[in-house]
Amino acid sequence: MSEAFEEMAPPMPPALKAITLTHVRYRRGDPLGLFLAWVSLVPVFISLGGFVSHFLFRREIQGLCFTLGLLISQFLNELVKSSVQQSRPDTCALLEACDSHGWPSSHSQYTFFFAIYLTLLSLKGSAGVPHGASRFVLAVLPWPLAVLTMYSRVYLGYHTVAQVFAGATLGLVLGAGWYWVVHNILVEYFPAIEESAIGKWLYIKDTSHIPNVLKFEYDNARAARKKVATD
Repeated sequence: MSEAFEEMAPPMPPALKAITLTHVRYRRGDPLGLFLAWVSLVPVFISLGGFVSHFLFRREIQGLCFTLGLLISQFLNELVKSSVQQSRPDTCALLEACDSHGWPSSHSQYTFFFAIYLTLLSLKGSAGVPHGASRFVLAVLPWPLAVLTMYSRVYLGYHTVAQVFAGATLGLVLGAGWYWVVHNILVEYFPAIEESAIGKWLYIKDTSHIPNVLKFEYDNARAARKKVATD
């Protein structure tokens, strides 16, 4: 009888799995937890709001290299996680995150890669920012977010301190290494990319050699309008 009942019982639904990059939980009634949960979504905002819009409206080779570096970094993060297979903290059960590994933290790796790469771009004058003070502000800007993201992953219970520091360290190393690759090897191919068929079709360009991109575009836009007005 029991065997017949088991045969008639509906099959159990498959276990649900969350996308860990966007799956963030915090304790109800905890305002700091709510704030840090939003901070944990910084990589999503950077990826969708930053790089996607940057490509759509700017078509910069530097931005494409930046994006490619972050993608490579996240791929390596998943590779390391699957190799080490270190569990998350005990709080992972409440957060429904136990089905993924914790070392190294992908959020920390992402934000620290972003921070070091943007800092190097700014200080080296490759971000199109003209003045020393502006370059310094842009170079410092991503670090508070990177540190807050690292802290948020521990506070919310998704990672241990060792896991977020491992992610931050790997992000720093990969970010600095990728910057060296781009500006010592790949930069030689930027003109060829601009002149390629797909480069011309997509209007892909490189303006990192222009000291003040805003002024350059401003002057050219005004000159073009004056020319239209006089024609």
